[in-house]
Amino acid sequence: MDYLLGKVKGKAKKSYFKLLSGCSIFDSFYFDRIQGVDYSPDHNLDEDSFFKIENFSGKSYCLDFLKGDFDSKEYNDLDSDSFKKLAFLVSIQDENYYFQKVTPSLFVQKKMIVFGEVAKIEKNQNRLTVNAVPDAIYFKDQDTIFFKSLATISSIFRGIDTLYKVATDDEVSEFLNESFLKLDGDYSVEKVSKPNRKRLALAMNTLAKMSDGDRENMLSYVERYCHGKLKFDDESRQFQISKDEELKFLLYGIEQRFYTTPFGNEKRLANSVQKIE
Repeated sequence: MDYLLGKVKGKAKKSYFKLLSGCSIFDSFYFDRIQGVDYSPDHNLDEDSFFKIENFSGKSYCLDFLKGDFDSKEYNDLDSDSFKKLAFLVSIQDENYYFQKVTPSLFVQKKMIVFGEVAKIEKNQNRLTVNAVPDAIYFKDQDTIFFKSLATISSIFRGIDTLYKVATDDEVSEFLNESFLKLDGDYSVEKVSKPNRKRLALAMNTLAKMSDGDRENMLSYVERYCHGKLKFDDESRQFQISKDEELKFLLYGIEQRFYTTPFGNEKRLANSVQKIE
């Protein structure tokens, strides 16, 4: 049987309650039909794709109740006083778990005309909107979770936002002191934007794996594609960075995001990448 649970905000020992039984609130998704991409913070999903994390039950941010077998007898019914305290919904359908985050904007309390056999008016009914697509789907047999937005589900799976690494001030300072980079004007650690801090965290990992020869070739590669966007001193082998936009192009270059099409020789920037095995 299918069940709908609600997670209530707070630190009570029991925080999951039953809302419905014998029905499902989402259209079914099937594991072998989902276009899943291993999570990467620099990947922009296609409309029909989901991020995925495999071996989910072994992650520190996996919810405890997902690790065991579901037993409906362990859950009490949700009382009406707790309705507005819901943090998220869990729809258990065909032994898979569908999650939806609950936000204040999803609560509806309006006068409505309801059409059945006859039209009638309903006043001040507490309603909760169900989204067309769940925020996350956990396939228990495959131990894999699929989701669209890490930011959306981070309040459901506490600690999962560690996958979205943003460089600290110390890491930004370390990067800005690289020998191939020279700051100009008043550009400094404090002026590095959050999007660039995310790109910077990835770029530092990429640089750490580069040989000296690869680092030198990287400079030539960036200079070739960013000529006119970045100032490069060939003698000192340094890029001059005076604003966030220039740093962004340098970081894209370190991640080898620039390429030339084989047909037409058009230079392009890939704003999302996916490794092909």
